[in-house]
Amino acid sequence: MIGEVRQPVPAQPGQRERYDYEYRRNGTVNLFVAFDPHRGWRNVKVTDRRAAVDYAHCMRELVDVHYPDAACIRVVQDNLSIHKPGALYEAFAPAEARRILRRLEFHYTSKHASWLNMVECEISVLQRQCLGRRIDNPKKLRNEIAAWQRPRNKTRARIKWMFTTDKARAKLSRAYPATSKESKSL
Repeated sequence: MIGEVRQPVPAQPGQRERYDYEYRRNGTVNLFVAFDPHRGWRNVKVTDRRAAVDYAHCMRELVDVHYPDAACIRVVQDNLSIHKPGALYEAFAPAEARRILRRLEFHYTSKHASWLNMVECEISVLQRQCLGRRIDNPKKLRNEIAAWQRPRNKTRARIKWMFTTDKARAKLSRAYPATSKESKSL
């Protein structure tokens, strides 16, 4: 959260609003971003901190609110220390944690390969279209994100994913075994 020390100079015709180089730090917040590339749906949750309990509540919301009828929800995520099934046991009673976990299937991106996760593309769009400026308090941030998220969900904005299996095999050749088709051509 970054605030202004001095009032910005308003925009004039042909010029953008001008900000002073000085700013005021107003603390930090965390964003949990869920993205369903098939539906063109995203949900950004702003939390005061990045803790296992907050992550667990996001997973419960995913199961109970956003996908109440889904038998299995596949969650692709990076290897952040809180992105673990144990987080649910920290936040909830064992029976509740098990109930939620029965509906979740976790897949982790390779270390140093979070760029393989489509949500990273969505976070980049969020940064460029909404967050790339000074926002000084969590309430304003929540309002700005909601205003950004509504039309993107309404239009079912999608990501044009260009990373094919062939490109993955070329880029990550050490991680992929050679297929029988590739072995024959060698």
